[in-house]
Amino acid sequence: MNKNKKRIIVVCPGRGSYSEETSGYLKKESKIVKEQIKFIDQKRVELNEPTVTELDKMPFKKTLHMKGENASILIYSCSLKDFYSINNSSTEIVAIAGNSMGWYSALSFSGALNQLNSFKVIQTMGSMMKESIIGGQIIYPIINESWVIDEKINNQVMELIEEVGAHVSIHYGGYLVIGGAQESLDSLLKTLPPVKHYPYQLPYHGAFHTPLLKEISKKAKKLLNEKIIQKPIIPLIDGNGRIWLPWSTDRKELWHYTFESQVLKTFDFSTCIKVAIKEFCPDHLVLLGPGNSLGGAVAQTLIKHKWNDIDSKEKFLKKQNELPYLISMDLHSQRRLIAI
Repeated sequence: MNKNKKRIIVVCPGRGSYSEETSGYLKKESKIVKEQIKFIDQKRVELNEPTVTELDKMPFKKTLHMKGENASILIYSCSLKDFYSINNSSTEIVAIAGNSMGWYSALSFSGALNQLNSFKVIQTMGSMMKESIIGGQIIYPIINESWVIDEKINNQVMELIEEVGAHVSIHYGGYLVIGGAQESLDSLLKTLPPVKHYPYQLPYHGAFHTPLLKEISKKAKKLLNEKIIQKPIIPLIDGNGRIWLPWSTDRKELWHYTFESQVLKTFDFSTCIKVAIKEFCPDHLVLLGPGNSLGGAVAQTLIKHKWNDIDSKEKFLKKQNELPYLISMDLHSQRRLIAI
């Protein structure tokens, strides 16, 4: 450990982070990953799919850019650009985490997947529902105005989820991402009390991290065998809060978790962040782009655990203005603190 370097944990975003607001993200300052993007583009051409370079230059269209087979590889490519922009002479990456699809990016950046296998995993998993989407997801807040979780609201929502036969897809800071069959989600869209523009159904999302994806998991394990995954070089923190260390990781266990457990069971991003801050005590959490969609969920988790005496939205924003603990690579004022 180098005491002169800032210790950081890198957090990779999931589906939905490449949007109309973040389109064109890849073409900004991407010379550092020119060869990696060229490789991805070539592989996409072989599959008769539009390249990420082409997609990033096009005017944003939901029907094109938000489809799994395009969204996943776009988000990975943007995160790749940000990851390789981190200044290694002034920072030390002590662990890597990711939310939902961001787990596959985390595997790649940790060294658990090589370049070719990174593409295979992200392209394959992103294309699993190319023909038809299984179920869907909605998102709903369980926090008050100060971003503190309201346990009463949380319990009420959990009861409604159980009543309609839906599932918690992701524990996402002050939000629950709920997955299930469309019939179950339609019931929740009607019964959950309106809060601003919530409940909101996430477009082009399937019932990720629920038992509805049993056949997807089986197919993934057939297409992506155990040999595809290596031991990570940098520690990983998964959606259960488990730490996968370079010297003790069982490759078969990591493969099983990646293509079965986390596909079929709740992804607890909140616990992932709790473990990140408490077990590694980083100087900064660094959110890769595109966008800053993880910022709120991470901040709400910091508030829940009163990390660095942050116990409200107001205190979080005040500390961020003084010296950001949470660094978003999508925000130039924060990016320059750790980027090359």
